[in-house]
Amino acid sequence: MAHSDPVARALEAALAPLGTPFELIACDPALADTAAFCAAYGYSPNDSANTIVVVGKSDPPRYAACVVLATTRLDVNRAVRARLGVKRTSFASFEEARALTGMELGGVTVFGLPPDLPIWVDHRVMARTEIILGGGSRSWKVKAPPAILLALPGVEVVDDLALEPPVEPPPAS
Repeated sequence: MAHSDPVARALEAALAPLGTPFELIACDPALADTAAFCAAYGYSPNDSANTIVVVGKSDPPRYAACVVLATTRLDVNRAVRARLGVKRTSFASFEEARALTGMELGGVTVFGLPPDLPIWVDHRVMARTEIILGGGSRSWKVKAPPAILLALPGVEVVDDLALEPPVEPPPAS
């Protein structure tokens, strides 16, 4: 389906050659954050995958894009640091992420990233039937099977790139 929105057209152009079915979902920008989006549009947080740009503090800095389920937490201090081969890592600042990707915070997607930027996907993402990803802006989401990620150049599936959230103990009676 051809869209009139330039972001949607660019997204369709990036997705179509991957040969995997996808659906673009228009989103109220005020509801783009994962929890708000899932609540408003009826999707499960278990199927939401966030793209997070990280930076290794080296000279020059080393960057990567990581895709993890919204219900997990990116292991930036161990897994990411080890993969980047640096002593210190952090989440890229808004300014760094925007300069590197050209995308808005809250809408960063793995589709259309610079070809030299490594893309690491937590293995849990690949176990889902379908995933919801950012669409490059706060106005669009992409719904697709996780296999679409494997069609991107430079993608690596990584065991335990993310951590499961701690289990809350039951309340004392």
